[in-house]
Amino acid sequence: MNAYITAAVRTAAGRRNGRLSGWHPADLAAEVLDALVERTGIDPAAVDDVLLGCVSQAGEQSTNVARNAVLASRLLPESVPGTSIDRQCGSSQQALQFAAQAVMAGTQDVVIAAGVESMSRVPMFTPSELPRRNGMGFYMSPRIQARYPGVEFSQFVGAEMIARRYGLSKDQLDAYALESHRRARAATEAGLFAPEILPVAAWKAGEEAGAALHTVDEGIRFDATLEGIAGVKLLQEGGRLSAATASQIADGAAGVMVVSEKALQTFGLKPLARIHHLSVLGHDPVVMLEAPIPATQAALKKAGLRIEDIDAFEVNEAFASVPLAWLQATGADPARLNVHGGAIALGHPLGASGAKLMTTLLNVLNRRKGRYGLQTMCEGGGMANVTIVEALH
Repeated sequence: MNAYITAAVRTAAGRRNGRLSGWHPADLAAEVLDALVERTGIDPAAVDDVLLGCVSQAGEQSTNVARNAVLASRLLPESVPGTSIDRQCGSSQQALQFAAQAVMAGTQDVVIAAGVESMSRVPMFTPSELPRRNGMGFYMSPRIQARYPGVEFSQFVGAEMIARRYGLSKDQLDAYALESHRRARAATEAGLFAPEILPVAAWKAGEEAGAALHTVDEGIRFDATLEGIAGVKLLQEGGRLSAATASQIADGAAGVMVVSEKALQTFGLKPLARIHHLSVLGHDPVVMLEAPIPATQAALKKAGLRIEDIDAFEVNEAFASVPLAWLQATGADPARLNVHGGAIALGHPLGASGAKLMTTLLNVLNRRKGRYGLQTMCEGGGMANVTIVEALH
């Protein structure tokens, strides 16, 4: 059986303590759920499940934020269930893959795969660091520490290791970051993000929500220069990466609707794309962020495709070293990668990023009339999901 995407939408990302920081994450996610129902015109009661990615499942994002988003929805009835998924930065990409698997297995016909993260209201590392500071233990068990003696898994260390392993200089990393901002600026000014962005009220924490709508990714540096990027303090002494060459902390939500052929016919839906391949791979948890490389290579082999067959790629810009190393190892065309910029400019709202990247990928494929699109992203613990879609124009 096939699984199809019939709608995809995202909020414009908000900067930390910025224009989305007043939103409770369950309410923000509910806006996306409702938009997917409205854009497809589907009967809300026909939704079999809501799978929602979220990394920092604490505080306002705790107690199954997926179900809470359903209960915050204006349209979805109480009969629609929801479950929250944590595969670190790939959480909502995994939500999409679980949704597709359910549809392909024939057990469900309409599934919403989405993600949300309010990094303003629930700061990164909250689930692990708060308990640790309060003497409640550490996620690295004695057996893990024995297997990796003297190591504390760190994405920052991993990003630097990749830069050195692939011979990436600070100048190359800085130049890549500038290009991310330039592409994001060009796409914004040309209105290319408009089909994928859901306008929501601009609502800053501590203030009342006004009439202004948030429609532009808040992290884009429209005046970015190479000199400015190069002058940002390094994340580590003697390192090559800085905050300017890393993804931006952001708030946001995104989602896609995944359906079966039966649902297409029943509700008269027009598919945007068919899920062509889905997989996930574990890799070195110390280097951690290198996993998209072997995952992409394995996925292409399983799918019977070559890198040249893919018309557009979305590789999450956790750090500039990740997509640059990926390009070097795969031989992909740089002009097909993150064509509207990436997380360095657009922000990385952790649990929402998987669905966010897929939304952008579908938009790019539609505009360029491309056939195949590939999405991958590095994930904490040394993992990577790969999803290949075939656009249906």
